[in-house]
Amino acid sequence: MRTEADHIRKIWALKPPGDPKKVAHIREALGVGETIARLLVQRGITSFDQAKEFFRPALEKLHDPFLMKNMEKASDRVIQAIETGEKILVYGDYDVDGTTAVALFYTFLQEQGAVARYYIPDRYSEGYGISVKGVEYAKAEGFRLIISLDCGIRAVDPILTARAAGIDVIVCDHHLPPEKLPPAFAILDPKQNDCAYPFDELSGCAVGFKLVQAIAMKKGIPFERLEPYLDLLAVSLTCDIVPLTGENRILTWHGMKRINEAPRKGLRALLNLGGKKKKANVSDVVFQIGPRINAAGRLESGRKAVELLVSGDEKIAKAAGDCINQHNENRKMLDKSITRQALAMIAEEDALVYAKSTVLFHPDWHKGVIGIVASRLIETYHRPTVLLTESNGLATGSARSVRGFDIHKAIGQCSDLLTRFGGHRHAAGLSMELKNVPAFQERFSSIVAATIDDEQLVIRIEADAEIHLDDIHPKFFRILEQLAPFGPENMRPVFISRGMCDNGFGRIVGEDHLKLNLIQAGCARTFPAIAFRQGRHFAEISRGKPFDIAYTIEPNEWNGKVTLQLNIKDIRMAGAV
Repeated sequence: MRTEADHIRKIWALKPPGDPKKVAHIREALGVGETIARLLVQRGITSFDQAKEFFRPALEKLHDPFLMKNMEKASDRVIQAIETGEKILVYGDYDVDGTTAVALFYTFLQEQGAVARYYIPDRYSEGYGISVKGVEYAKAEGFRLIISLDCGIRAVDPILTARAAGIDVIVCDHHLPPEKLPPAFAILDPKQNDCAYPFDELSGCAVGFKLVQAIAMKKGIPFERLEPYLDLLAVSLTCDIVPLTGENRILTWHGMKRINEAPRKGLRALLNLGGKKKKANVSDVVFQIGPRINAAGRLESGRKAVELLVSGDEKIAKAAGDCINQHNENRKMLDKSITRQALAMIAEEDALVYAKSTVLFHPDWHKGVIGIVASRLIETYHRPTVLLTESNGLATGSARSVRGFDIHKAIGQCSDLLTRFGGHRHAAGLSMELKNVPAFQERFSSIVAATIDDEQLVIRIEADAEIHLDDIHPKFFRILEQLAPFGPENMRPVFISRGMCDNGFGRIVGEDHLKLNLIQAGCARTFPAIAFRQGRHFAEISRGKPFDIAYTIEPNEWNGKVTLQLNIKDIRMAGAV
């Protein structure tokens, strides 16, 4: 089988250093070094006041929720339901964003004395979003109001069914709206063309929080009473891969603070399962909390995740966490098995190896993990990828994209072949009749081939600065960490250093990972480093051949002790282009 190195081209691009006058000004204003000043200018921070706002985001800077279209109407309807004792059903998707949103809104309603329950659709019998089955449940149980979170913007037929049953639906969503909106009582989605809300990159959970904020303002509830929800918002925003700028940065900064100082019992249970003892960062949330919450909806039911997140009992939270953790272990095994199978399918046919997209169908793949596997395939082939399996008589799947390519738009051009689809430019879900799979494979592949830029098929490693290892010291790292929370549009800084050598104790660990101890001329210290899936370089490195690296500097926790480690994104042997 061909390896990752056979498929993916990588280019290193050093970002412009910024206006020298602005760099000098911010350096003097803050008393920081040249590299830190450049990093700030690259992020648009050129004054002391901007730096203060960036390093200490203020909750007072959150936008007025009533700027969002339909917020007045939606908040009034929820308050009416609370005050009259109407039964409210909190309905959310089964992924991290949906389950955190449901946990947040359901907890708030409980605290207001509302008559409320929550509903998470079954991934396999109902699929994504509001289902007719869910509406029928609401009707049978006497609910008069459904609040959908992280879903609903495309649920035309289910919401028509709800209206016919006398049930109002408030949609809180953040996905791209279709041309035909559902006939909901109110739709909250900052991506609506005529919505004046100043920030349209909220997660579904954050849209739900804005509704909570609006209700609180109308009822005279101080914002401090809402702060316990910020840990859920941080999990949603970091795991849903939204830009960590503007309002998202404020919410995530304070949410991470909450996770480290006073997290809810369910989140603490998940961090303990991951062995986290010291301060948690965004990576810990994304790689320890997120996959475990998702695993509940992938392999059993997203209700398990909500039960964990709303639990106030430590023993119950631990038991729920252990159950979810076992689902995650099972998910990992399925993930590895299906990834191997998918890679083998591609390798067997040259046309698939050299295509500009991947579309694979296998009737026996587990529906709950094919989205993860699609991301795995992009790590090897770096191109738009759609994986399909059979579920309830349909071909159902997940799509993942590469930098700059709008996969939602490409799938939309195949809409006549689909029974449903939804998502955004980076990821999407879709279903179709089994007979349409070959036609979809052909058309989607043709659309990608005709519209994708060859540069989008190349991994572009954007480095913030070129530095010497001697520039890395505890003070530098402390300031670097204050740029957090890291995520889209505020990524952890990437550096380039040249002329590296290993001190002779490097080795291959795990699944083709390199564990190195780096030395560089002029630097008296050695730096531990990890290079995931780059074992192919070990032969040359072990012979003492010098090399250049693109990397991030990250904390590494082991046995309760935190040290610095270089996380190598790419290695270039000396003389390589």
